Amino acid sequence: MATQAANLPHTPKPAPKQPPFYANLLGGGVAGIIGTSVMFPMDMVKTRLQNQKSIEGKKLYNGGVDCFRKIVANEGGIRALYRGLSANLVGVTPEKALKLAVNDFLRTTLQGDKPEIPYIYEVISGGGAGFCQVVATNPMEIVKIRLQVAGESNQRKGLVEVVKELGLKGLYKGAPATLLRDVPFSMVYFSLYGRLKRYFADENRQTPVHKVFLSSCIAGTAGATIATPADVIKTRLQVKPLPGDPVYSGISDCYRQILAKEGPSAFFKGVGPRCLIISPLFGIALVVYELQK
Repeated sequence: MATQAANLPHTPKPAPKQPPFYANLLGGGVAGIIGTSVMFPMDMVKTRLQNQKSIEGKKLYNGGVDCFRKIVANEGGIRALYRGLSANLVGVTPEKALKLAVNDFLRTTLQGDKPEIPYIYEVISGGGAGFCQVVATNPMEIVKIRLQVAGESNQRKGLVEVVKELGLKGLYKGAPATLLRDVPFSMVYFSLYGRLKRYFADENRQTPVHKVFLSSCIAGTAGATIATPADVIKTRLQVKPLPGDPVYSGISDCYRQILAKEGPSAFFKGVGPRCLIISPLFGIALVVYELQK
């Protein structure tokens, strides 16, 4: 009997069954709401720093901590840090749902019957997810940004007021810059996250929750750093210019003006807060997402 058992062919463990697409959509939406609500104050600081222009060598904010303190002190306390959260919560459900579900769908489709997905397919899947999410991301981002910077000029606009002011066409202002940010970010993030998750997996191909979080944080930091220049350009294009502010006609014009007036380092304004947002935000989102699978 023992000899017969030893001669039986080895049967590889089947790949984990993939949940249906609608379950991924729901899980992605819930994950996005939780992660965004936790990390939103850092997003406020990031937006203010990216939109900051030096006036005769003077800056309103001397870094993230100073920005945080001034918002709280001058704009109504802690709740001022959450201005624009309503836009994010409305948009983050379809945005995160699309991003996570489309990435999973493309990975599963491209992998087919292969035991492991080739790296290039991971990159393509991430890029496809980043491309699709812009339908939801751009309206959410431009409304959020308008609400976040309104406090600097003592304006108190609401979500509905900003949406009416922009109109349907205005909600997609800066969409090419959003694509320029989100497609490369997703290509880096999802491919690196997938590799790290498999690296940390046990013999049963299961990755502990804390290592899912760690994998997402590492991948998020790499993706956020690479995509920050595009995020700075996107923010500048989507902010409503005040009297005396520079006006940008598009991505290339914005790039040239920032480079000429503020130098190359300006393209990495807010990179610290952005990494601090993206890393735990996607860490929380992916943990919630993986747990519901």
